[in-house]
Amino acid sequence: MAELQTSEKKLTVKIVYYGPALSGKTTNLMQLHDIILPRKRGELMTLETSGDRTLFFDLLPLMGKTSEGYKIKIKLFTVPGQVAHDATRKAVLSRTDGVVFVADSQLTQSVNNSISFENLEKNAGRVGIDFDTLPLVVQYNKRDLKDIIDEKEVRGLWKQTHIPVQFSTAIHGQGVKETFVSVLKEVYRNLNQKLNMESGLKITEDEFLSVANM
Repeated sequence: MAELQTSEKKLTVKIVYYGPALSGKTTNLMQLHDIILPRKRGELMTLETSGDRTLFFDLLPLMGKTSEGYKIKIKLFTVPGQVAHDATRKAVLSRTDGVVFVADSQLTQSVNNSISFENLEKNAGRVGIDFDTLPLVVQYNKRDLKDIIDEKEVRGLWKQTHIPVQFSTAIHGQGVKETFVSVLKEVYRNLNQKLNMESGLKITEDEFLSVANM
């Protein structure tokens, strides 16, 4: 969960990009790293293997600041998509404040998307996260490819869940910022009231979203 250090005036928030192997999780972070102002971003660390883009995680720390002088640090992680690395997925997911589920839009990947989403729900429970209240955004990536699921059908699938849905072609940067801003808004709504009640800290939505200034 979010870590508030009042003595240092720093709030650290964790967001995890989850989804099946090679759906575009790491590509999202690479694009964000390229478009966010250099003074607001840290180093992008990537561990790659031949079987999956990321074996452990990508970490991209972003920084913003409130009018009260509090620094807001957002740590972005991705998890490995391969089933063999489920223990790592659970470890990375632990204590997250929000999740972007990156789905592959190709029709051939619908089963993998479903399996991965079910795995997200199960792992959230295993690490003590209430899935029903977890700030979550679903991104359908690879919209530039042929034989992809129709946008109308996607919206129909997720309509009853009230989970925000974004569409992207992350490799070209399309929809990347929109997805990031969307999950930041979900995290803010979930976090702001809790922070105010527990510590008296008030952060406006604009201040929280300032880390997304490109």
